[in-house]
Amino acid sequence: MSMVKFANILLETTERALNYPGLYCKATAPFLEGDDNQWILCGKGHYDFTTYYNALSIYKMKKYTRARDFFFHIELKGSAASITQTRGDALSHEPDEVPAVHVDVPASKEWQSIDLHLDFGNHDILLGFVIDTEGPVYIRNGYYSAEIEGELRPVNLAIVTTTFKKESYVTGNIDLIKKRIFADQDACNDIKQHLHMYVIDNGRTLDAESLSDTNVTVVPNRNVGGSGGFTRGMIMAMEQNPEASHVLLMDDDVFVAPESIKRTYNILRMLNSEYRDAFLSGAMLNYNIGDMQTEDIGFMNKVGNPQPCKPRLRMTLFEDLVFNETFETLPDMKDHMYAGWWYCIIPMRQIKQHRLPLPFFVRCDDTEYGIRCNPKFMTMNGIGLWHQPFETRYDATVERYQTVRNDLIARFMTGFAPQSDVFGHMNDMVRLELKKFGYTNAELILDAFEDFLKGPDFFEQKNIAEETFLAANKHKEKLVPFDELLKQADSIPELGNFHISDLTRQIIDTDKPRHMYQRAHDYITSNEQRINATEGEGYAVIPSGGWIYPAGMIRGKRVLVLVDWYNHKGCIRVKDQERFKAIEKRYTQDLRYYKANKKRLQNEYSARFHKLTSVSYWKDYLNMK
Repeated sequence: MSMVKFANILLETTERALNYPGLYCKATAPFLEGDDNQWILCGKGHYDFTTYYNALSIYKMKKYTRARDFFFHIELKGSAASITQTRGDALSHEPDEVPAVHVDVPASKEWQSIDLHLDFGNHDILLGFVIDTEGPVYIRNGYYSAEIEGELRPVNLAIVTTTFKKESYVTGNIDLIKKRIFADQDACNDIKQHLHMYVIDNGRTLDAESLSDTNVTVVPNRNVGGSGGFTRGMIMAMEQNPEASHVLLMDDDVFVAPESIKRTYNILRMLNSEYRDAFLSGAMLNYNIGDMQTEDIGFMNKVGNPQPCKPRLRMTLFEDLVFNETFETLPDMKDHMYAGWWYCIIPMRQIKQHRLPLPFFVRCDDTEYGIRCNPKFMTMNGIGLWHQPFETRYDATVERYQTVRNDLIARFMTGFAPQSDVFGHMNDMVRLELKKFGYTNAELILDAFEDFLKGPDFFEQKNIAEETFLAANKHKEKLVPFDELLKQADSIPELGNFHISDLTRQIIDTDKPRHMYQRAHDYITSNEQRINATEGEGYAVIPSGGWIYPAGMIRGKRVLVLVDWYNHKGCIRVKDQERFKAIEKRYTQDLRYYKANKKRLQNEYSARFHKLTSVSYWKDYLNMK
């Protein structure tokens, strides 16, 4: 048997902790940060730590690890208080107290150490504790520990983050990890001797010399996108001495909780044989709505879209904490699952067995790699980070060019997501853009399709990933600030009465219902652009998100005003019959070429897989000596 300290009791004064204290502690009285890693429970009250960061995920610990017994430690002084264990099962909406695991702590000016042997049953999902105080109480050094069968696994963890001109995010996370992990005086946790952080700077804007030290290496890199940056980090982790046993891939535009990294390290040391080679997927919490979990694991659906396996959850609600731990993937998710590279642990054994990622620049790299490896997946409350929400930063370059091209390449090269209709998804995107007069973005989809049709010789060129991305970014439809949008509106007669000041979110997001005949008419005519086509009349205001189809609002219109209310930008689209016809003709020709060359393309792409995922290819691609 081995004893390991697993998770610290976490209280913080970060922006998200102050805005969402229920992630840490739910209390009937205030709690404040004191000196020397102390916290003050400020008065008589009930302090519940059965929360996202401070509950023990007993169900997951028993499932993933060799842990068999669990303990809790805390030190406190001040007024009289009591500590009671809590528990929750699959149907709990609030934690229940466990009277048998309780201790009364007398008032004292000296620190008192409390150790509890936690009680749990077969149906328990979460364990925790509450502190009831008679007055102010100081607490420190709280943590859970576990007794495991056998010895701890040797773990050397490499954090790899890739950045492109997001200096404030990255330097902030480097600073946090240096302070909270590498400078941490916690003698019970040896992570700092088994952790190295690689920051791959694709923008070459960071001061590599000043930020690098014995624990952190900042690597100036040419712009090879996320897949190139992460792959460089994988190779460096593979070649470090000693070799990394696991790689943690982490996005740049995130706010990380260092405690999540500590818990990750400890879980890896305790894993049982069934989960030894599993991916650990950290949660994506919403950067702007700090207690909302957007995703932890995802899957490619039959339509051809990546989507979260779980619904959005509020992690300040106990019932959502329980749901998050008990969720079982559905049959249509299995074998098509992935872990997003905002926080993803990949064992080095998996990298060596399944090779390196494909040189995709951005998009589809994490989904393709997760489905290719087809590992078991682990998730757990308290492991994750805060990420900028994707819906507030829709980018046609990524969604219309990168997604289409990379999905097709992955399908032909590795057999990626065979149940997903990637061609149907592409067709739906083209049709949606045309109905919304998004001719520029429809052309971007065809650019992606045609680049795929050029075959792997084109794709394999050393700088082509960056060049095609930049070309798509230049070609895409541009949203402009509201003041510029109003200037553009002045030249369009239909917009004579259009004013930004009249808009509300309700107006922008509103749609109108259509009856069956109208739906059929819009489908057949592509919003009256084929078969008895019309010029259209008037205008409509709609959201700018490319996936949104406000069919009732746009039907029969001549002008569409697309508005991104979150970023205060927009654009104007005008119905153009000639451009519609040109795109239809081009698309038909592309499909004809594809059908005639499908078998050849399949053979050529699949034949290049081993080369394009090899260390030698990537080293040459990345100019690594």
